[in-house]
Amino acid sequence: MLDLTGKNALVTGIANHRSIAWGIAQQLHKAGANLGITYLPDEKGKMEGKVAELVEPLQPSLFLPLDVQQDAQIETAFQSIQDKWGRLDILIHCLAFANKDDLSGDFSQTSRSGFQLAMDVSNYSLIRLSGAAKPLMTEGGSIVTLTYLGGVRVVPNYNVMGIAKAGLEMSVRYLAAELGPSNIRVNAISAGPIRTLASSAVGGILDMIHHVEAHAPLRRTVTQLEVGNTAAFLCSDLSSGMTGQVLYVDAGYEIMGL
Repeated sequence: MLDLTGKNALVTGIANHRSIAWGIAQQLHKAGANLGITYLPDEKGKMEGKVAELVEPLQPSLFLPLDVQQDAQIETAFQSIQDKWGRLDILIHCLAFANKDDLSGDFSQTSRSGFQLAMDVSNYSLIRLSGAAKPLMTEGGSIVTLTYLGGVRVVPNYNVMGIAKAGLEMSVRYLAAELGPSNIRVNAISAGPIRTLASSAVGGILDMIHHVEAHAPLRRTVTQLEVGNTAAFLCSDLSSGMTGQVLYVDAGYEIMGL
């Protein structure tokens, strides 16, 4: 039985009710995990209020600002985890960003700053957060991140984000090798296209979703809660022998050829 009772889980990347991170947080809560939720702070505090209202039914015991481009905020967040919980068992990394201009047009025209931004937020942040989580995972742990098929195949209008996801998947493997002796497992979920705030920046996202619905073996796309179920599995003892893996949750689309 999947049971996360007594586990402390930090979930990053919730922006609204469409977020995959929201689906994951719901399923972790359902399995009994004690949740900590982060939000991206803004000057007017709109994101804080929006996320706080959304996650209220999950009764998180920690609610923390976290901009992963700010090392001081990362240090403060994990110090709060240590002070409040003393131990971290689960880290959910659902963070990705690229400038919209770098997601279309000729890939060779990707700006240097845009490339650095996409890699920083979408890839390096996993490395940085995992390093901060490592000393708190004193009883072992599970780290789960989100990737996409565009990290291994060319997807129209994905461009620099595909490179970031490819790097992310390799980071999963290197982190799994480093953290394995501490009984910390690191895995990724490659979800099919879902209409979220992040995916809305990808040109033709609705066409991509309709294409998957027409050609995936299950003849549909997937939901946030289905991705959440897989994340809960990866965070549980049911997956205790798995690390460094990329699991596809995409209604089977990844197996298909044209």
